[in-house]
Amino acid sequence: MKTDPSLFYRVHLFVCTNRRPDGHKRGSCAAGGSEALRDYLKVRAKEAGLGDVRVNSAGCLDRCELGPVMVIYPEGIWYAVRTHDDVDEVLRVHVMEGGRVERLMVAPDAVA
Repeated sequence: MKTDPSLFYRVHLFVCTNRRPDGHKRGSCAAGGSEALRDYLKVRAKEAGLGDVRVNSAGCLDRCELGPVMVIYPEGIWYAVRTHDDVDEVLRVHVMEGGRVERLMVAPDAVA
């Protein structure tokens, strides 16, 4: 049996930066400020010395009404983040401490 290689990144954070036209009935994460939140998250991860963490932009993650949203792998935990404080809390509690930020988590069956 083959074994998987070690992970290149310990954690991947995917932030939806999809932009729909203004007034679209589903909205979009970018309209909610996700691009700035992603940029802030990248800076904060670098400042924290998290070289084994990768912050990526994602196209539509199909949770538009709940956004801005992000998903963290390998766990597959979803968060709705709207402020720098939200980003800081997820980075500290989930990524650095291995916990969960329950108040920001998005359940698999959540709808707006």
